[in-house]
Amino acid sequence: MAPESLDFLTSLIAAPSPSGSEQPSATVFRDRVKDFADKVEVDIVGNVIAVLNPEAEMRVMLTAHLDEIGFIIHYIADDGLLYFSPIGGHDSTTLLGQRVWVHGKDRVPGVIGRKAIHLLDPDEAGQKPKMSEMWIDIGATSRDQAEKAARVGDVVTFQYEFQPLMGSRAVARAFDNKGGLYVVAEALRLLRQDGGLHPEVGVYAVAAVQEEIGSRGAQIAAHRINARTGLAVDMGQATDYPNADVRRYGVLDIGKGPGIDRGANTSDAVFDILMQAATEDDIACQVHATAGTTPTDAQVMQISLNGMATGLLSVPLRYMHTPCEVIDLADLDRTAQLAAAYCRRIRPDTDFCPR
Repeated sequence: MAPESLDFLTSLIAAPSPSGSEQPSATVFRDRVKDFADKVEVDIVGNVIAVLNPEAEMRVMLTAHLDEIGFIIHYIADDGLLYFSPIGGHDSTTLLGQRVWVHGKDRVPGVIGRKAIHLLDPDEAGQKPKMSEMWIDIGATSRDQAEKAARVGDVVTFQYEFQPLMGSRAVARAFDNKGGLYVVAEALRLLRQDGGLHPEVGVYAVAAVQEEIGSRGAQIAAHRINARTGLAVDMGQATDYPNADVRRYGVLDIGKGPGIDRGANTSDAVFDILMQAATEDDIACQVHATAGTTPTDAQVMQISLNGMATGLLSVPLRYMHTPCEVIDLADLDRTAQLAAAYCRRIRPDTDFCPR
């Protein structure tokens, strides 16, 4: 990964973006793509849309979601403790003792607490902790003191940033889906700088809001763009660690390229073009199968307006929806290369209809 590209990725990760509060990450994305796009727009819900060849009738939509999981403050107690609700899907066993940022007028540090294990009854100790029994401690000793630093409705993120691991692997909060945002922006950069895009094909790179709570941004963007074809880029559950049963979930290994999805939520024509591109351009990839709809923006893209020939690229990720997600950086670059290679193979008369 080039130093400038790595700086972009780490800036995305540093920018907090729980669902509904994506503006800091959107700003980082917008500042990056404005140098490559013919046009950059922000719509009414906060989607950022960067376009190459905006006048072209054949439109390709590349989408990754801006938002990350997090929390929102819903109650401030008399003793100054903050009670919270989850934004997106969390495993409550990963929360206890985690340091967090409360994003109010200023960024305030805190820690997620619960009754100490020494004080739990035997039946409580053996149960999965409930989020309703947790709080965030910012050090305040009263509601008045706490309310000078935090308000009901403030969002919260984990205090974990980017850290390199051995080889080309790295750990961070919110690779889901800052990694996907990186891929979409890099694909646009490759198309601009290396060329190869047909002049009558337009590419719409979308940083979409609120995927973690229902793919709302992608649905709005898909209706607006009305693309003939599109790729959703998201993280996929890696199955290359102990107790991940490949007989149930299939194979998706980090470090071996993106997963190209096959199933009802994706187009056979798109899959074939992606596989052709991967073979001809020597891009490592894996095939991943999904029986029904996918828990990604691909589900709303496919059924937008008159329908969209949709593909899904899944970057293998370990420990998804925890404070410490692990990825191979080489997989991000491979995915960007594949997304760009797909766009280069689209022509104004490409037929995606099943035959």
